[in-house]
Amino acid sequence: MATKRAFIFLGPPGAGKGTQAKRIAKMCGVPHLSTGDMMREAVAKGTELGKIVGPIMQSGQLVSDELVMKMVEERLKQPDCATGCLFDGFPRTLPQAEGLDKILDRGGFGKPVVVDLAVSDDKLLRRLTGRRTCSVGGEIYNVFEAPPKVDGVCDNDGGQLVQRADDTEEVVSQRLAAYHRQTAPLADYYRRQGVLQELDASLSVDEVTRALEAVVKRAEGR
Repeated sequence: MATKRAFIFLGPPGAGKGTQAKRIAKMCGVPHLSTGDMMREAVAKGTELGKIVGPIMQSGQLVSDELVMKMVEERLKQPDCATGCLFDGFPRTLPQAEGLDKILDRGGFGKPVVVDLAVSDDKLLRRLTGRRTCSVGGEIYNVFEAPPKVDGVCDNDGGQLVQRADDTEEVVSQRLAAYHRQTAPLADYYRRQGVLQELDASLSVDEVTRALEAVVKRAEGR
């Protein structure tokens, strides 16, 4: 990347932030930072943080700003963030956004490039309740829209495909309500700063990727 820059992908649960973030981070040569992945790893390892956030995630509620910001600030100090980073689904609240602005400024990052991936709630419910993740490599499938060749088995490594506990219809509905209440106002925050770009994330995965690649090239002056 031409400059040390943070990319931020906003959007509701199921908008495809994780899938797109992995692709774009690889293209840019920067780490893909997902607080959700960090938290799930902590839960799986049974760390002190994991014991705190596990029940919160299970219920579909959002983890406190204090816990999340502490984790993110430490992560940005690691060497692989020296040329930039890509945040997937973070920040989630206005206080987090304001705190992240300060952290990025202290870290010598330029203004963030923020992309809002927009999808309707009906489409999201279908995406999320049908989502399955490989227990080995982490590849993501959807039983409705992008099923594996063999039901319940990853095409790449034969790993078992599992449904996350927070992908049930009841929990998904709670997560969407929490998103609209607490996270959607971030679009206005970044729009006022002149750094927000909005994309239609109901398009195919490859179409969204191409649109994001164009955003990155413009940000890098290419």
